[in-house]
Amino acid sequence: MAENTNPWALYDCLIAAIPPEHKADEAISGEHWSYVRSGDRVGLAMNLGHLSNNETRPRTLPDSCRGMALRDLATAAKSWNIAEASLGVAAINAYWNSPEHKKVRSALAEEDMSAFEAWKGRVAGKKVAVVGHFMHLERILGPVCELSILEKRPGPGDYPDSACEFIIPFQDFVFATGVTLVNKTLPRLLELSRRQGMILTGPTTPLSPLLFDFGVRDLQGLVLTDPDLCRDVITGKREGTIFDAGKRVGIARG
Repeated sequence: MAENTNPWALYDCLIAAIPPEHKADEAISGEHWSYVRSGDRVGLAMNLGHLSNNETRPRTLPDSCRGMALRDLATAAKSWNIAEASLGVAAINAYWNSPEHKKVRSALAEEDMSAFEAWKGRVAGKKVAVVGHFMHLERILGPVCELSILEKRPGPGDYPDSACEFIIPFQDFVFATGVTLVNKTLPRLLELSRRQGMILTGPTTPLSPLLFDFGVRDLQGLVLTDPDLCRDVITGKREGTIFDAGKRVGIARG
């Protein structure tokens, strides 16, 4: 992997690949998730805008993004208004996390499991850092490895995310939430994990092989198979979780 000194490069690559004719048919900022639909393609991204310090910058998107070119909406991923950036990453995922891509289509045939379940055997006895406190993380990985969890809002036992500079370079394996694409910490985290390569995981993760050129070694994301259910769940019209509306899939660097 060649060193890239432009932190926007991975964003620009993900966005530029979106065909200009694709339009945003729906764009919803829910309380916890942003949702973008373009035809049969649907993408999600965690929405951090409900946190008081994440909308300090003014919005640039129109009140309604319906009919907007998907690529133009995706450029909002570069916004420093983090709620707006969430909508931009959801637009990126609407394109990349679609079965129209051969690798995604093939991955849908595999077993539905989390990245931590998939990698549990390989990380046994190793030093493992995870950026983001995922549900059930300690139960799955805690007994088998030396686990360090880094979190922006740390709970008991977590490290603050500022510890990444001191911890990540010395790990055997590094996992990170796709939300790092929204909050703009991903480029630096990729620099810190250049030696190991990163496993990028969670529903906000774009399933794009282009990320392998930037130091990602494995992608674990969500493909939505029931867009209507997903929309109703994130808007509170139906009970359930986003995982009821899709399938977790993994794509490895070849």
